[in-house]
Order: sequence, then C-alpha cells, then structure tokens
Amino acid sequence: MKIYPKDLDACTPVATHAIGQDAAAGVAATLKALADPLRLRMLSAIAADPRGESCVCDLAELADVSQPTISHHLKVLKDVDVLRSERRGTWVWYRITPGRRAAVTALLDSFAPAAVAPASDAPAADDAPRPDFDARVTHLAEQLAAETPALAADVVFSTVRESYTALARTARVTSALMPLTERFARQRLADLMRDRAVDPPQVLFVCVANAGRSQLAAALVNQIADGKVIARSAGSRPADSIHPQVRSLLAEIEPDASDTRFPKPLTDDAVRAADVVITMGCGDVCPVIPGIRYEDWAVGDPALASDEGVAAIRDDIAARVRTLVDTLTHAQES
Repeated sequence: MKIYPKDLDACTPVATHAIGQDAAAGVAATLKALADPLRLRMLSAIAADPRGESCVCDLAELADVSQPTISHHLKVLKDVDVLRSERRGTWVWYRITPGRRAAVTALLDSFAPAAVAPASDAPAADDAPRPDFDARVTHLAEQLAAETPALAADVVFSTVRESYTALARTARVTSALMPLTERFARQRLADLMRDRAVDPPQVLFVCVANAGRSQLAAALVNQIADGKVIARSAGSRPADSIHPQVRSLLAEIEPDASDTRFPKPLTDDAVRAADVVITMGCGDVCPVIPGIRYEDWAVGDPALASDEGVAAIRDDIAARVRTLVDTLTHAQES
C-alpha cells in the first residue's frame, strides 16, 4: 500500500487502461520493422499499385541498392506479417496482408502526412478558446432556409448545425469556421435538391483525409469537364487542412478556386447525390446505394511523393479523369 503525505500535492494512483504488455511488445516489433525509409517507400508503392501488388523488380527501382538488400527489407516486413509474397516464374510479387490493410492505410494516409507536415503555430483545436457560435449558426441557418424554400426549414437547420459540428472537430483557427460551415452547408443543400434529370453528372471522390488525392481529382474534373461534369470530394477522417504540396498543385489547376477548398467529412447526402463514387485506393467504405456506380482508383499519395512522383501522380489521375469525363458526357448525350 502506498502512503502519500497529506501536505503534498501527491499523485493519486488510478486504474490503468494502458495497452497490455504483450500487445505493446507486438506493436513495437511491427513499428521497429517499419522504421526504415526504404521499407516505408516500398510499402507505399505496394499500397498504391493499381494491380494490388508489386513485383520485386519494380520495388528495386526505388533505391540504388543491391537486390539482396531489397530482399532483406521485404523479408523484415514479411516477418511482422505486413506483407505476403508469391513467386511466379522468375519474380516474386508482394501484397499487403489483408488483415493489415486498414493499419497500413492509417499509417500512410493519416500519420505519415501529419508527421512530415511543418509544425503550426496555431493553437490546437482543443486548446484554442472558442467563442459561442450558436447565434451565428442559427443566423446562417435562417438565411439558408430563406434561400432554399424547396427544403423544409428543419432540414436546413439540421444540415447547417451538423455541418458546423463536423468541421469544428478539426478546426484549428476558429476565425475560418463560419465561412467554411456556410460553404459546406450550401454544398450539402445543393446535393439534397439535385435533379438528376436536369443537372450534369456528379462525381464524388473519397479518400481518408480529403487533403490530397481526392481534392486533386476533383479539381482535374472541374478543369477538364468545363462544367459538363460536377466533382465533389470528401474524407472519411478529414484533416484540418489540405497538404501544402497538393495546395500548390490545386492553385496551378484552378487558381480562382483555391480559397474555396478545404477538407470535408463524407456524408450520406453526398453519396446519394453522386452518379459515380470513386475511392482513391485508401480502403474507404462508402454507403452502397442502388443506381450509383462505384470505382476504386489505386493511386499514390502526392503529399508524400517527390517532385517527380507528384507529377506522375497528377498525370495518372488526369488520364483517369479524362476517360471518366468522356464516358459520362457521352452517356448523357446518347
């Protein structure tokens, strides 16, 4: 039994809910195996390979090292069951272990971009003082309800409040929260009122953070389609801002729209309004609604790529977008 002096500001022991010792040892072993730049690059290459797997000959191109060195790094990842392999003829092919796909996605799409992002001087969302936004949210809801008489007022009010709440979870700077809430709510209300018989085809791009690939794909649709197809984007776990490297790409593609882009949470409304829903190789699961076409594009993450890699990813997405836009516009015309 521990005794603490009454006159000291002593720590009072409480029941611990820390990870168990055996589990911690297992996780640490996996993290140790991943803690190598080349292994992380190979893992990201395999995760983004549209074939769902990569040949060892492709992975050898990532670094100027010997084949035995490449094989050693891959074996380390196999030993912790992150990768599986299969020999076909001369070459060995590697894929992510199915049960580890979600963990790899979280590592590459959430943790890695956050780890390499420059530190922000802005206070964290939980630490920043928040003014009472209730009156502002109510005023915005009243304004949008007056502008959209086709929708019931209670639907507009709930949409605005849900939009504010969803964005507030990741907001670091509260001064931008209300303008973003208005943009997000307007988009959601437009989705609710969409008339498929009249409006252009609509595509929804989904990735984890909505801070990279999905934003880039949507911008390329808007550039290439020139209004004949409408693009939206969303994230299953949206980040608080778009990756800086992607933001510069977006500014080149659509300079006038750069200030209207921000990570947005995935909603059922956005899925229902879409004609095509495209996940970006991130393992996201969207609501399955009859009549909607679903695709998955396995593409690399521009937030973590080199300058050459970013250009290749942009060109890959652009080629896919051109094919998609041609398909949708031809179907609409026929």
